[in-house]
Amino acid sequence: MTIADDNEKPRPTKKLDKSLDAIAALREAMEQKLAEARITPVVSSKPVVTSPESAIATAPPPPKSQPEQPPTAPPAEPPVEESKTKAVNTVLASAGPAEWSRIMLSIAERSQKLILNFLERAPADGKNAFGSDIAPFLKAIAELNGHVLNDPEHFVDAQIALWQGYASIWQAALARLQGKPEDLSLLTDKRFQSKEWQSNWLLDYLKQIYLLSVDQTKNWIHRESADLDPKIRARVEFFTRQLTDAVAPNNFWLTNPDVLRATLETGGENLVKGLENLLHDLERGHGNLRISMTDERAFEVGTNLAVTPGKVVFQNHLIQLIQYAPLTPTVHKTPLLILPPWINKFYVLDLRPKNSFVRYLVESGYTVFVVSWVNPTAKYALINFDDYMVDGAFAAMREVRRITSEPDINMVGYCIGGTLLASALAYLKAAPTPPGDLPTVTSATYLVTLVDFAEPGDLGVFIDEEMISLAEDRMARQGFMDAASMSTVFNLLRANDLVWSYVINNYLLGKEPVPFDILYWNADSTNMPAVMQSYYLRKMYLENRLVKPNGLLMKDVPINLQRIDTPSYILSTRDDHIAPWKSTYAATQIYGGDVTFTLAVSGHIAGVVNHPSANKYGYWTNPTCPAQPEEWMQNAEDHKGSWWPHWLGWLAPKSGEWVKSRDVKDGIEDAPGSYVIVRAL
Repeated sequence: MTIADDNEKPRPTKKLDKSLDAIAALREAMEQKLAEARITPVVSSKPVVTSPESAIATAPPPPKSQPEQPPTAPPAEPPVEESKTKAVNTVLASAGPAEWSRIMLSIAERSQKLILNFLERAPADGKNAFGSDIAPFLKAIAELNGHVLNDPEHFVDAQIALWQGYASIWQAALARLQGKPEDLSLLTDKRFQSKEWQSNWLLDYLKQIYLLSVDQTKNWIHRESADLDPKIRARVEFFTRQLTDAVAPNNFWLTNPDVLRATLETGGENLVKGLENLLHDLERGHGNLRISMTDERAFEVGTNLAVTPGKVVFQNHLIQLIQYAPLTPTVHKTPLLILPPWINKFYVLDLRPKNSFVRYLVESGYTVFVVSWVNPTAKYALINFDDYMVDGAFAAMREVRRITSEPDINMVGYCIGGTLLASALAYLKAAPTPPGDLPTVTSATYLVTLVDFAEPGDLGVFIDEEMISLAEDRMARQGFMDAASMSTVFNLLRANDLVWSYVINNYLLGKEPVPFDILYWNADSTNMPAVMQSYYLRKMYLENRLVKPNGLLMKDVPINLQRIDTPSYILSTRDDHIAPWKSTYAATQIYGGDVTFTLAVSGHIAGVVNHPSANKYGYWTNPTCPAQPEEWMQNAEDHKGSWWPHWLGWLAPKSGEWVKSRDVKDGIEDAPGSYVIVRAL
């Protein structure tokens, strides 16, 4: 981002001119007061950075003469971190109003050019930077309030309990002020890891008040909403969590010791840089806030991501099919086709060589094909779920058979790709005249896949008639569900990790996000065609028709998942916030044929993309699939490391004999192809 010179363009409004004049006058008055008081800046381990025009001579008067003393050894300097902590505590204890005023005035002066520059280029329609529809959440809160008013005694009791907790925390704080060894750290949270949150009585008091308030509010709402509609209850709890996460004291610079320390060390440069980062993210989002989670300059698809050798061997309006070059002299006879989600791009399975699922399979002796979905624009508005089956899954299967001449195929579906795989297999069982040129699916692997949407987890708060209608109205205007909206929803499911931690790092500490391949992929999301997305939200999430026998039509044919007799391997992850593992487990009671269920540690992405060489996380197995997921877990065996070798042990007997490797013949272009390069705006 470049900072425009004041003389390049006229300022947008007279109000800004007046505000800047007021800042200048206030600065002049403050400098006079500071000079009169001869204020010395707080000493820190780094020099305070100030602009030349705001530098003030603050040298203290020379000390009075003292009797000469015998030389003594200089005191040992405290460790750097201890000095920083002491500096922060000093600021918190004394407030340092003059020094802080000077720093903040300097920030205001030097930041105004950034603000002017952004305002001149801001969208003319003045759209909300966050662009969220909160009306349904406010209605849910109103319904809870009406319920509470019918029985106010419970509310009064909750208030009394809360104030009693406040009183206990305050008494402990007073005891610490009086030098008594009282410890306020009754509640803990990973957001408050800096030792000042424990060592400084004021920060510890603030933290404990916040955590107690959140805990009591959560418990009270959970109790009071027990008689409400489950969707209303979930929405109230979700909205309350968003609010309480947002007001956490670590999200504000004056109550975050790490930010205070950085501000002292840099003279406020961290806040100036943070403002620049904020405005840059607003520009990236074309007026909506698009938080940078990684250094996107560090990665390029096809250069250091998605670099497993291969070629695009087929394409149509919806997919490119990639065949990967063999890395072993012999391979399993049965080829493997992967259907990734089209909510995001396929290369989550082919990040860097050290964590590439695709490369691991090729190195293990498999002929691997992967579908790369198109990134839809408005012209794809009428594409439906059926089209993803016919022109996506079936088109790819047909080409794999043509290229390899093999009558059988193993298939993997990831997330919605797994939902499509199950739908396609059920269609092939139900269709009066199924396509005769497709290979037989020897095995089906479902990675974090929902087919029973009765309990979709936190995503359920966005699923009802009102919310879907709002989404459909937006999609009708542009022809697709934009990638930014989808990304915002998924980020809000883990707001502390995927929103507020970056607000602190990028905007308060003024740091650049570190390079991280998965987060780069996460930001490289895709649009969803309007008709397909509406169908998916309504028929599957809202009405849960896929799990009902003959409850859903694919190409006008009623399908029944219970007729699927293909051997199935279902992989779920314990901490998945998109496809909760107990919900994905429901498929074990639906599919016919042999079903193997495996539960991995971590979440929707990290739990799946876990190369064995990393030697982290773990997984559970159980050869039986009882009706209840809790019973499965009670008798499951715990394993260390990646689930990948366990899955290959299941897949190998279904993959045929070893044959000579299949070289990739002439293709349309080299992998990863051109479809994956297109970014959503």
